[in-house]
Amino acid sequence: MTSTSNKTKGHKKAVIVESPAKAETINKYLGKDYMVIASYGHIRDLPAKDGSVQPDEDFSMVWEVDGRSKKRIDDIVKVVKGADELILATDPDREGEAISWHVKEVLQEKKALQDKPVSRVVFNEITKKAILAAMDAPRDIDMNLVNAYLARRALDYLVGFSLSPVLWRKLPGSRSAGRVQSVALRLVCEREDEIERFIPEEYWTVETDMATAKDKPFTARLTFLNGDKLDKMSLKNEAHAKVAVEAIDKGTFTITQIERKQVKRNPAPPFITSTLQQDASRKFGFGATRTMMVAQKLYEGINIGGETVGLITYMRTDGVTLSGEAVAAIRDQIASDFGQEFLPDSPRAYKSKSKNAQEAHEAIRPTDIRRAPELMKPFLSEEQFKLYQLIWKRTMACQMSQAVLDQVAVDMESSTTKATLRANGSVLTFDGFYRVYRESRDDQPDGGSGEGESESDTILPVMAEGESVTVKAINDEQHFTKPPPRYTEASLIKRLEELSIGRPSTYASIIRILQDRKYVKVENRRFTAEDRGRLVTAFLVNFFEKYVQYDFTADLEEQLDDISGNRLNWQKVLKEFWGPFSEKVDGTKDLTITTVLDVLDEQLGDHFFPPTQDGSDPRQCPSCKDGRIGLRLGRFGAFIGCNKYPECKYTRQFKTDEEDTAAAELSGEGKEIGTDPATGKPVLLCKGPYGLYVQLGHEEVIELTEEEKKKEADREAKRIERAKKQGKDPKPKKPKKPKTIKPKRTGIPKEVDPFSMDLDMALGLLSLPRQLGLHPDSGEMILAGLGRFGPYVQFGPTYVSLKKEDNVLTIDHDRAVELIRASGKKTITAGEYKKKPVTIHKGRFGHYIKYGLMKISLKKDTDPESVTLEEAVALIEAKKEKEAEAKAAGKTKAKAK
Repeated sequence: MTSTSNKTKGHKKAVIVESPAKAETINKYLGKDYMVIASYGHIRDLPAKDGSVQPDEDFSMVWEVDGRSKKRIDDIVKVVKGADELILATDPDREGEAISWHVKEVLQEKKALQDKPVSRVVFNEITKKAILAAMDAPRDIDMNLVNAYLARRALDYLVGFSLSPVLWRKLPGSRSAGRVQSVALRLVCEREDEIERFIPEEYWTVETDMATAKDKPFTARLTFLNGDKLDKMSLKNEAHAKVAVEAIDKGTFTITQIERKQVKRNPAPPFITSTLQQDASRKFGFGATRTMMVAQKLYEGINIGGETVGLITYMRTDGVTLSGEAVAAIRDQIASDFGQEFLPDSPRAYKSKSKNAQEAHEAIRPTDIRRAPELMKPFLSEEQFKLYQLIWKRTMACQMSQAVLDQVAVDMESSTTKATLRANGSVLTFDGFYRVYRESRDDQPDGGSGEGESESDTILPVMAEGESVTVKAINDEQHFTKPPPRYTEASLIKRLEELSIGRPSTYASIIRILQDRKYVKVENRRFTAEDRGRLVTAFLVNFFEKYVQYDFTADLEEQLDDISGNRLNWQKVLKEFWGPFSEKVDGTKDLTITTVLDVLDEQLGDHFFPPTQDGSDPRQCPSCKDGRIGLRLGRFGAFIGCNKYPECKYTRQFKTDEEDTAAAELSGEGKEIGTDPATGKPVLLCKGPYGLYVQLGHEEVIELTEEEKKKEADREAKRIERAKKQGKDPKPKKPKKPKTIKPKRTGIPKEVDPFSMDLDMALGLLSLPRQLGLHPDSGEMILAGLGRFGPYVQFGPTYVSLKKEDNVLTIDHDRAVELIRASGKKTITAGEYKKKPVTIHKGRFGHYIKYGLMKISLKKDTDPESVTLEEAVALIEAKKEKEAEAKAAGKTKAKAK
């Protein structure tokens, strides 16, 4: 970011963007007549207390500037007062429009604008061409987009601050409820209900090993028996399978039909926010938050050969269109890289399947398709390269030719036993877009894979109709149906998108909030509803059913879109929502906890008290044998208790793997969380003398080779021989110990629940410290890591602790720079002395020189910036001399005593 301490004289136009990285890049493009400054996101918000939204006053809102934003506003005011014009250049979506509106409102309140012209510019990519084009096309702030933001913000506030207190009173131990998060939680809980209610069904399949008349092998499966077509569940048990096996065994098979057809596969559209999050999750195991963090950096700019360049277009979008210029460049690149046969006759055009898609922005694509991933790799981190390569490949593929497959189906019948076998073959005759990219799929029930369609070549031998074939072997196999799989991040986002719940920019925060509130946990990258989450969902479904309905939430999203399109009045939408909702909230005042417990006990009884294997009553109290156990509520939340209380004091917590018990079980080699895909080593949760930590692999012991043992023995023999010649009686040395390689390990931040930690988070912790980018002032690399005193950011020898709201795994470059600047810590490098750096720091009592472990205070009137290396070295040597004198004096005094 351009420093706000620079003189504003001569800078005629002030430009406001969200982040320092974006400001730094854009400032280089615009030149000296522009002063680009960052707002660091929103500069004000609704305070988290009652009365911030006032329905009785036409939904007026009270905005508050927090402590962090006050300095930013002062910097913005200073720059704007020295400029002739204000240009608002925040992101091109509702949130960006709202930030611009907030900035303008605050500047007007502070009388910083006077009569200065104010304009709004938008751009979809941070390239010089796009920025200059945007500056030539200014407009006013779009109040329709702002009104849609106001409506969404008010809705979320009113639901949260009305519903959460009801939960706290009627369901102690619950955290809070959100408008969209509660619906997403319902999806996870209902999937858990499906899994618990699922009853596996037995079925059998029959496959055969066959041979042609020329003894060429192939495989077939039974499709018809006694004239009836067999579906998946037709052979229900072993007896049915044996009948089928016997019919095949006694039959003589002849080829009755050979069906050939050509199948063409079309490429997927270019990425939008949700599909990028899904594919990154499936292919790399990235969480939605991690994907967006990496994409943000690629959008804002990467230093390539001394120039900061935005590599991708704006990453929060639901539009699948591409500009004509981009399509032409992509087609040229396809022709150049792969040839004309991989280029369709005309460009491909895509339209969103979502009825609520705004189509306001382009899809996510590289800003310049000529920047191939391999060319960019030296300038990117590993995860940046992975995501950029994924975006580049999908963008190329979306304009390439179809993939073509030849499929063959051969039917073989036995006239004697009325059995029909079928063999299927498939050959990829032209790979088309497959040459670059294949889309991954979510896994399916009953063993479907998550790696896309299985289209590997299955080549059948040459056969002809009327030809006899021979059965070589019959294989009957038992199977059981499987329940629907639990949601992954990818499949949950896909389902939310299908239901039109939430928007691309909200999916990552929805998922993060559910985990932060401990309503769900992640195991093997899949969401499992916690008991607390099941209780909250059951409560909302029974007492606020309308407001967690999928259609109701989707309709509300559509109304927000209508507001942004100037088809609905935002206050009218809020009024129609608030009236019935507030009545519903007021209606819960007379709701007793006993009523709530009875309803939840009945609805969740099968979950908390599943049938026992021996058929005994699962509700029988295991302590007194007389009472009936059920849901109870205490000061700290729900639990299982006996109805004979206080005579029987039996209780059972929902979380059976209590943390202390679980921690005790971590003795020895620890608990395996998963496997690191990069090294193949297990990732372990371990317990040490100072608490829990994450470890990659086990300690490795490298034994000495026979040659090393021999050399060691020879050296020892020579040592003993020399000692004896000198008349000494040497003691034998202990044998040399084998080398041990300690595994990489890292602590766990306090805010992370170690027992619900998934593999993605564990690998993130093991990857610390993370490189965030260069400090805009000093040019030093900023790192984020975890130390003795908690998470920190570091540049050079300077460390700054993270705030409570920051996460060491997700903190970005902009926030790190903000923390460093707010701390007032600044490292001045004076130079190097005897191969050690000499630096100047600011401490509690003023500035000081640091040299190794030595610290030397500077006088108060000394300007730290003016201290030369020679002056610093003189002070270092003077302190060394003083310490040596003190040490010598101490020895003299000791001798005198």
